[in-house]
Amino acid sequence: MPPGPPLLRGSLLHLLFLLLLHFLGAPARGAVYTNHFLVELHGGGQAEAERVAAEHGFGGVRKLPFLESGYLFYHNGLAKARRRRSLQHKLRLEKDSRVRKAVQQEGFIRRKRGYRDINDIDINMNDPLFTKQWYLINTGQADGTPGLDLNVAEAWELGYTGKGVTIGIMDDGIDYLHPDLASNYNAKASYDFSSNDPFPYPRYTDDWFNSHGTRCAGEVSAAANNNICGVGVAYNSKVAGIRMLDQPFMTDIIEASSISHMPQVIDIYSASWGPTDNGKTVDGPRELTLQAMADGVNKGRGGKGSIYVWASGDGGSYDDCNCDGYASSMWTISINSAINDGRTALYDESCSSTLASTFSNGRKRNPEAGVATTDLYGNCTLRHSGTSAAAPEAAGVFALALEANLQLTWRDMQHLTVLTSKRNQLHDEVHRWRRNGVGLEFNHLFGYGVLDAGAMVRMAKDWKTVPERFHCVGGSIQEPEKIPPSGKLVLTLTTDACEGKENFVRYLEHVQAVITVNSTRRGDLTINMTSPMGTKSILLSRRPRDDDSKVGFDKWPFMTTHTWGEDPRGSWALELGFAGREPQRGVLREWTLMLHGTQSAPYIEQVVRDYQSKLAMSKKEELEEELDEAVERSLKSILSKN
Repeated sequence: MPPGPPLLRGSLLHLLFLLLLHFLGAPARGAVYTNHFLVELHGGGQAEAERVAAEHGFGGVRKLPFLESGYLFYHNGLAKARRRRSLQHKLRLEKDSRVRKAVQQEGFIRRKRGYRDINDIDINMNDPLFTKQWYLINTGQADGTPGLDLNVAEAWELGYTGKGVTIGIMDDGIDYLHPDLASNYNAKASYDFSSNDPFPYPRYTDDWFNSHGTRCAGEVSAAANNNICGVGVAYNSKVAGIRMLDQPFMTDIIEASSISHMPQVIDIYSASWGPTDNGKTVDGPRELTLQAMADGVNKGRGGKGSIYVWASGDGGSYDDCNCDGYASSMWTISINSAINDGRTALYDESCSSTLASTFSNGRKRNPEAGVATTDLYGNCTLRHSGTSAAAPEAAGVFALALEANLQLTWRDMQHLTVLTSKRNQLHDEVHRWRRNGVGLEFNHLFGYGVLDAGAMVRMAKDWKTVPERFHCVGGSIQEPEKIPPSGKLVLTLTTDACEGKENFVRYLEHVQAVITVNSTRRGDLTINMTSPMGTKSILLSRRPRDDDSKVGFDKWPFMTTHTWGEDPRGSWALELGFAGREPQRGVLREWTLMLHGTQSAPYIEQVVRDYQSKLAMSKKEELEEELDEAVERSLKSILSKN
C-alpha cells in the first residue's frame, strides 16, 4: 500500500502513539525478566552483532526483521525467568560504543485457547474422519442442524482448495512428520522461536499438552483422499509452523518475530491464543508487536497486507474480548464460534470487535460433536474445541478466497467477511440480532454471522480492491466526569469526521473509543456507544471476576465493527454505568473517538449479482440512482418515438 499524504501518516502515528501510551504506561506488577535482550546497534550487520554478543558472553544472536539494526541476544547463563533485572548485562551492553540500545525482555503470559475435550452434496473423500467433520458439510451428524456449516463444498466444487496459499500457525509447534500434514508442510517458511532453530516440532509431554498447534494445522491444511484422519478446509494449501508458545513466559520479541516471520511468503497468520481468559485480565500487544502488526498490514504480501486471524477468546460470559488487545485490534480478524446446532459455546466471549464466526464444540457430550483433525505422533482426534478450533477454520476459508483472487488486501478480506457471512441458523440466547444504520445484520457475539466459503470465493473472484483508507480523530473529551453509583453517565461528541480535510472519513470500517477510566470495581463497569445512525455497540460488558480498583483502563482502545459502512458525521453518545449488586464509583478521564474508513463508496466498482445480498443492500443508494437513470432514459426514448 503506497504511503498516504502527510496528514494521513500523521494520523497513523497519532493512533500508534495512543495505543503505545496504554500498553506501555501501566507500572509492572510482579514483573518477570527473561534471558532475552533486545539490542540495537549503530550498524555493522550480523557479523558485528555476533562479535558484540560473544564479547559480552551471550550465546546466541538473531536478526529482528522488524528493526533495521535490531537483534535478539540470548544468554544461556541466565535463568529463562527471574524476578530481578540483570542490570550488569544491560549496563555492559549500553557502555559498548557499538550499541545504541539494550533492553532486557520482560516475560508475560499467553494462553492457548481451548476449552475441555468434548446429504445432498456429493463430495467423495476416503479420509476416515471426513464424514464426522460436520463443520465442513453438516448433514445432521452428532445431533447437529443440517446445512449449518462453512459451505466449503461449493468452494471446492468451483475448484478452490487453497492452492498457492501459505498459512502460518503461530502456536506450540506442528508435528510436520504427520502423514496428513507432511505433503503440505512448508519447511522454508517455518521457524521455532522458542528454541531458535528452523524445526518447530512440539516439545514432548506425557499429557500431550503441546498438541494444540498440530490440531490447528490439520483443520487448515490436512491432505485429502489419503485415507488418513480428515480433510483441511483448504486441503491444497501449504502450512508453516511458527513455534512461539512453549516457554515459561512470552516476550515482546518472540511475539513480534512470529507475527513478522516471512511476510512475503506467509499469506495468513492464524493465532489461537492470547492473554489469560480468566475474566480479570486486560492485556494486549506490546511496543514491538504493535509495530510488527502495523508493518504486516502495510508491507506484507507485497504491500497487500498480511492477514491476521485471531480467536476471540474462551472466557465465556465472565469475560469480554474487547479487553484482549489482539482480538480487538482492527488489524486482526477476530473469530468466535458456534456449536453444531447453532447455539453459542459455553466458553464464547462476546464483544463488538468480533467480525464473524465459525464452529467448535463446548456444550454437547456427544463424542463426535468436537472438531476432527490431526493429532500428535501421526494420530487423529475428534476432541479439538474452543475458539482455538474456530480461528484455523476461518484461516482455511480465507485461503480459499485468496486462491480465487491473490490480489485481495487485508482490508478486502475484512469487507468480504462482512458481506458474505450469514446469520444462517445461529442463535444467541443473550443478544438479539440487529441491523446497523446501513442495514447490515450483526450480533454482539457472532459478529456478522458464520463464514460462507462458497459465497466468499464467488464474490472474491470479481472483487475490486476497496478505496484508500483514512484515519480521523473525531473528537475528544478530556475533562473528568463522575460515573454515578446508580443511573448512567452519558456524554456526546459531535463530529464532522474531518470533512474538508485530506483525511475525511465518509464510510466507516472500524471505530475506536480510546478511554481512560477508573472505578472502585472495574468488573462492574459497562460501556456502550451509539453512532449518529443509531447503532448501539456494547464496548464493555460486566466481568464479575474482575476486582481491580487501581489500574482501570488507561487509554484503552475499545473497538467496534458494528457501524461498518455507516456515515460517522453527527453526534456519538458514550454511556457508562455499573451493573453489579453493590454501588460503585468511577471517573471517566478521557474519551477520544477514532474513525477509520474510506472517503468514497467502498463497493462502487463491485458487480451486484444477487439483489437480495448484503452487497446490494450496501449499494442501495447507488443502485437507486442507476435505476432512476435507467427509467429516465426509457422515458426519454418513449417520448422521442412519440
